[in-house]
Amino acid sequence: MAERYRAAFMRGGTSKALVFNVEDLPRDRAARDAIFLSAMGSPDPYGRQLDGMGGGVSSLSKVCLVGPPSVDGADVDYTFVQVQVKDAACDYRGNCGNMSSAIGPYAIDEGLVRPAVADGQATVRIHNTNTGKIIHSTFPVSGGRSVARGDLAIPGVAGTGAPVRLDFLKPGGATTGRLLPTGNAVDTLQVPGLGAVEASMVDAANACVFVDAATLGLTGTELPEKLEAMPELLAAMNEIRAHASVAMGIAPTIEQARAIRIVPFVGFVSAPQNAETLAGEPLPASAVDLVVRMLSSGQPHRALPLTASLCTAVAARIEGSVAQRAARAAGGALRLGMPSGVLTVDAAVRRLPDGGWHAERGAFFRTTRRLFDGHVYA
Repeated sequence: MAERYRAAFMRGGTSKALVFNVEDLPRDRAARDAIFLSAMGSPDPYGRQLDGMGGGVSSLSKVCLVGPPSVDGADVDYTFVQVQVKDAACDYRGNCGNMSSAIGPYAIDEGLVRPAVADGQATVRIHNTNTGKIIHSTFPVSGGRSVARGDLAIPGVAGTGAPVRLDFLKPGGATTGRLLPTGNAVDTLQVPGLGAVEASMVDAANACVFVDAATLGLTGTELPEKLEAMPELLAAMNEIRAHASVAMGIAPTIEQARAIRIVPFVGFVSAPQNAETLAGEPLPASAVDLVVRMLSSGQPHRALPLTASLCTAVAARIEGSVAQRAARAAGGALRLGMPSGVLTVDAAVRRLPDGGWHAERGAFFRTTRRLFDGHVYA
């Protein structure tokens, strides 16, 4: 007989996840992982997770754990788990920015945090245990509970919802301990089969590696379905990712880097240009400051991972980086053109006296909604 565990199923931004209170789970990590794999329907050689809650793609195969804070300056701890679709693996090495938007409302609605006001704007201080970073989540409450309905529309999600502002404080070095793990804004990776590949390796909110679309023989506006039909390209990007992982100090060897699926994210960027969204709508060059495509757990992302979006915005503020060279110069928030539309991200980055760089913060808005709660069987 399967055991049952109390959980909520929530959408956060363009992702969905099972959200658990850590008090409802065994303390042993191996036992927890077995629950998550069973609940999500992994491993599934067919890639569909029909026997679980997962949706067959990385953005729909996620788990969040919420519990009491373990550090000063936080109201709750939040641990993100990326459950692999085809493999029996749970990855704890990075955060999910989209699902971060669900954590504050969950914490208040579950009684883990009492809002300062019953009606108005509430702020929950979230400690992400994956990265050791603090996130401030601000959103409306009514009667002491979170509000889901509102007028904010975000690309990739039908309808509108209440705005959730996420402020990532001092996001630099979330994975490696350094904003620029190699110390350089741009490096040249020697990748077998590709030769010399110019790349920027930046670590803010999650570690990312950026290459110019032209380096891969792409325009930069390719949609996920087209990229999925190019297995040689995906393999090449994953090799770039693996070599960047070693260069950034995330993994000691290429073989071990290939086994780490979530970080670093790998993506390609291009200058503002006319494109088309997944919905078939035109996306003019004038509406964006930088065009971005990202892979998440080896799959082309339908939108953009939020932490990778924040890292992109930070990278675009660092002089000489691949992202900065492609981006339209802009003093305010950066408009990122992606498969689902436009994502606006604000990032504050400053030059240090020693010539280095410091990321002070990054911020964006998401929407979230609790879809159901009760018990999941695993």
